[in-house]
Amino acid sequence: MFGTEWIGSVLTDLTASSLFVAGGFVGGRLQERRRLTGRPLHDYDFYPYAATPENFAEFSLKDFRLAVHHFLRNTDSRAARQLIFIGEQNNVKDQLNASDLRAYERLLAKYHGAGVTDDTREFLENYHIIARLLGRTFPNMGIEVLVHDLSNPSHSIATIESGEVTGRVVGMGTTTLLVDLKRRVNLGQDKLNYELNIGARRFKCTTIPIVRKEFGVVGAICINIDINFIRDEVQPSPDRIVEFFRNYCRVDMKLEENILSKEEYRKALAGKKQFRDFTVA
Repeated sequence: MFGTEWIGSVLTDLTASSLFVAGGFVGGRLQERRRLTGRPLHDYDFYPYAATPENFAEFSLKDFRLAVHHFLRNTDSRAARQLIFIGEQNNVKDQLNASDLRAYERLLAKYHGAGVTDDTREFLENYHIIARLLGRTFPNMGIEVLVHDLSNPSHSIATIESGEVTGRVVGMGTTTLLVDLKRRVNLGQDKLNYELNIGARRFKCTTIPIVRKEFGVVGAICINIDINFIRDEVQPSPDRIVEFFRNYCRVDMKLEENILSKEEYRKALAGKKQFRDFTVA
């Protein structure tokens, strides 16, 4: 009898504990969802980056202050946490006066700002590898590949390969073209295969957004092709055309792998040389 009662007591305690843990888990998830509800920060007029006359993005302390006071009066968890993220990236605590700093501290408390950690570098690490390997796949061909860390547009370039194409280096900022990326992502518009003309320079570009669920667009991979180099330096010279395609076809290692479908593999063994070779049925 005692054993039966003991087992029943244990089962009751386990059930209660399980319900408590489950309730806490569900409650935590719901609380986190509530924290992330609202509009993206770039939907607001006081998005804290402004364009300079040279079309570079510059952190705006004035707009940041306006945003802090707005989100203290009006609740928007998603936008406010994005604002905190940007503020921490720009060392905003060292820039605010005493009164605004107290307001910012209240904002941190209201929106659980301690949980907004600076882990963008870790999050973007794989994208750095992608950009580095893509850039090194096309050496000396006027093709530049880079990663922008948009948590701090003023110093956004985190990785760049073949940087001689635009002359930029790690630590330089982005132009309003990448600030505009946030708006385009929100509208479902791609920045694919577009032309840029800057003075006498001409480029063919593609910008690929990097999105985090919590903060929206936090970065971008950009591919920039120097059109004038190809048209003015490569195309007029047979020797340079040969050099260009030698770089295009250059390999650093050989591996035994099959990337073909079963049908294309069969045709390759039968003598098919390239994807438009229709001599092999």
